[in-house]
Amino acid sequence: MAANPAHPEQSIALTKPQGLTEAEATARLRTEGYNELPASRSRSLLHIVVEVLREPMFLLLMVTGGVYVLLGDPQEAVALLFAVFIIIGITIYQERKTERALQALRDLSSPRALVIRDGERKRIAGREVVRGDLVVLNEGDRVPADAVIVEARNVEADESLLTGESAPVRKNVFVEGDLASHAPGGDGKPFVYSSTLIVRGKGLATVTATGSATEVGKIGKALETLTPETTGLQRETRRLVRVLAVVGVALCAIVALIYGYKNADWLRGILAGLTLGISMIPEEFPVVLTIFMALGAWRISRRQVLTRRLTAIETLGSATVLCVDKTGTLTMNRMSIQSVFAAGELHPIGQDTRAIQKDSRTVIECGVLASSREPVDPMEKAIAELGAAVLPELGGMNSWILVREYPLSPELMAMTRVWQVDGSTAYVAASKGAPEAIAQLCELAGIEREKVKQATAALASEGLRVLGVARARVNGVLPETQSQLQFEFVGLLGFADPVRPSAPAAVNECYNAGVRVIMITGDYPVTAQNIAGQIGLRNPHEVLTGAEMEALEEGQLQERLRTTNVCARVAPLEKLRLVKALKAMGEVVAMTGDGVNDAPALKAADIGIAMGARGTDVAREAASLVLLDDDFTSIVNAIRLGRRIYDNLKKATAYILAIHVPIAGVTLIPVLFGWPLILFPLHVLFLELIIDPTCSVAFEAEPEEGDLMRRPPRDAGERLFSKRRVVLSLLQGLTVLASVLVVYGLALRLHDGDTDPRALAFTTLISGNLLLIFANRSWSQTIWQTLRAPNKALWWVTLSALALLVTILYVPFLRSLFQFSMLHPRDLVIAASAGFAGVLWFELMKLAGSKLLLRIERGT
Repeated sequence: MAANPAHPEQSIALTKPQGLTEAEATARLRTEGYNELPASRSRSLLHIVVEVLREPMFLLLMVTGGVYVLLGDPQEAVALLFAVFIIIGITIYQERKTERALQALRDLSSPRALVIRDGERKRIAGREVVRGDLVVLNEGDRVPADAVIVEARNVEADESLLTGESAPVRKNVFVEGDLASHAPGGDGKPFVYSSTLIVRGKGLATVTATGSATEVGKIGKALETLTPETTGLQRETRRLVRVLAVVGVALCAIVALIYGYKNADWLRGILAGLTLGISMIPEEFPVVLTIFMALGAWRISRRQVLTRRLTAIETLGSATVLCVDKTGTLTMNRMSIQSVFAAGELHPIGQDTRAIQKDSRTVIECGVLASSREPVDPMEKAIAELGAAVLPELGGMNSWILVREYPLSPELMAMTRVWQVDGSTAYVAASKGAPEAIAQLCELAGIEREKVKQATAALASEGLRVLGVARARVNGVLPETQSQLQFEFVGLLGFADPVRPSAPAAVNECYNAGVRVIMITGDYPVTAQNIAGQIGLRNPHEVLTGAEMEALEEGQLQERLRTTNVCARVAPLEKLRLVKALKAMGEVVAMTGDGVNDAPALKAADIGIAMGARGTDVAREAASLVLLDDDFTSIVNAIRLGRRIYDNLKKATAYILAIHVPIAGVTLIPVLFGWPLILFPLHVLFLELIIDPTCSVAFEAEPEEGDLMRRPPRDAGERLFSKRRVVLSLLQGLTVLASVLVVYGLALRLHDGDTDPRALAFTTLISGNLLLIFANRSWSQTIWQTLRAPNKALWWVTLSALALLVTILYVPFLRSLFQFSMLHPRDLVIAASAGFAGVLWFELMKLAGSKLLLRIERGT
């Protein structure tokens, strides 16, 4: 095919595009609105209120209020209604907090767009793109809005979302008078559409429509947004809630019948049954899971990791292997040319660029011609910076026209750019790529090939990334492939990419946590070994290459992976085989990636981690997590937070199970034994005022335990409600119940009436409740030891509960309403002591058998 510089598909503008100014973009955003569809709106406050009022707990409370009215106790009904409003307020606050966290995650997870504003490239949220914006399109990008192509290099787009056709379509540059149809589909059109995918090439496009005005908006398609999804934990919890709900309804009916029959008072019997029903409904479980997952994802996002799938939070604590790309994750991805191989010799590049020899300048010039004039890739940036410093004659090449680009391919890891020189028919081709690919293009053999190989090894041994460069001159027609050009070898460029200062400590932290780190790179094995040694990888000298992988059978590959932590010269598609092999070995795999070809591996991994700064939209959509800063340390922080979230979730659920036992027990047992009732609905609501914020806010805010990252990964099959943990939680509740009943029984013998015993029993129950909270902060440290761990939310809950208790006990109107008598100081001491006695055995177990408790807690 003959190159035609005037062809709109191949021509490249020489002037630097400016795009909109920030002021223009802000004004259009204000007048035309965000680039988003109505389907992404969050729940309104009214919607949340309606959902809360439909919960079984609140329906039961409304029925209870009606029973009080029938009994002629309007004060009880009003007090109950007031308490209901308080609990509704707390619930709505929690829901709003969760919704705000989810909305923040939606904003973060919206498609990112690279735009040119004020002449500078800037990455922004897709929802902030406005009409008239100049958008940079690269392979793997999701198009943020409808636009018209103004520059293009081999651009092809997948428009199956709109047309149903899976084959990509070729795009041309728009020219004045172009009568091409605006409808999606068909080759040779200059239009691209919101939510479609660029599968090849790169270009610039001017936005013509945003939001609902786009093609995808017109047909009512909604972009994928982050929504609360059903996780394995939620399914497990729902099963438990259903079981407890059935048991609660059955006991509620039994209590109502027994009380009504024994006392010939059916309304009071119904009230007693409703009280038991309210006490047994475990509505906290789904609330806790929703809040922990949403706020957990929000906390992780503050550590520069976006959670695209909430199931990843559950899996993070189980990760046993981290497969991590070297460049940009373990290294800074800030390249600089440190050495040049030219004319058969290695030449280090020092601070004094004037000392660079002519042969080295030729290599640098060829590298510049093989790179973009507005580089984004760090290696191309390094070439451009050095070229600008040492080659003033490059300014004369501004009149050259780029007429053809031969892209990189899996078969040949090299790319070539062809330039037309000053309007002549002569073309200059410059190629850069892997040294072996350049040697193949130049048809090097024998001594020449061996020299290139030795020079590459010498540069790689210093930890440098190596690129080969070559050039060719062409007259007339350009061939179909770059392999058909007659290249001559020019030299090698050695790039330094410094290791991130935080990487060695982060790798060491992974090892302490029982998480193995495998480094994956496309670099030479020697380069990989050097970097592996710098970051502290174990067994850094054993390297598995992509070529070796191809020669190994599955069993052999798994055997190699048992000891190999460095994989070099690995192509993106080979990552998928690595993931499958590791998973077959029983590992829980986290895999990083950034390119289109990384998507299968990211999808197959237990935790796919995409790069946010340099990654493609395809990779981000396939991944569970997105690194916003591409830093390995952020992955480790995410693992730490994932472990903390699951840890705190176990503590919260253990507390919920434990506290419902004494509440249900002191409601049920007096009915069965014919004692005066201890709890009425108002008492249960008071307890809910403590339980709800404790399990959903206080435990969520609980700081991590000191040994969190010194524990082995959690068994992926571990259940949140393991039999051993459930039994231990129920035992905690039973001992608190026993202490309450002992106090109540003794008080019934020593006091006339039931107000003193009820006040004592209730105060003991509150004391036991608060102590259960503190006891479950840790299953390895005593209450006294955990007091040193800060948790402001917990102290607010505790002090508020004590203040409310004092108010109820010593304000006459409230004391009468709760049917209490005033307690003396010694009574408070008795209640507090009895409450502590209920958890004493658990604290003694921590001292005597903390290892046993930890084994039970972790399900081992």
